[in-house]
Amino acid sequence: MKITSYQDCPAQKFDSETVRGVTGRVVIGKADSAENFCMRVFTVAPGGFTPRHAHAWEHEIFIHSGKGKAYQNGEWRDVTSGAVLFIPGNEEHQFMNSGGEDFVFICLIPAGVAEL
Repeated sequence: MKITSYQDCPAQKFDSETVRGVTGRVVIGKADSAENFCMRVFTVAPGGFTPRHAHAWEHEIFIHSGKGKAYQNGEWRDVTSGAVLFIPGNEEHQFMNSGGEDFVFICLIPAGVAEL
């Protein structure tokens, strides 16, 4: 069993034209011998956003804290702490921070794909 704070897991920062102000952490993954899923925690700074993209696998998302927007089918939808999202495979998606504090969400993906 692994018990730790997500903040104690190594962080990778992302900043470019397509992604801004994002920190990603693999909190449970292949290094933990997780055979089915990878759990990641993303922190999006105020004004930040993830890249708009799609891929074959699904996502399960839990909004931990802050205010954000999720891109779905050509429009932006408001999401806040406590919201859950299911993103089917091959659906284009993106997240942005729409508030003045960090926007933090938990993301599950299947094992075997790139963890970050």
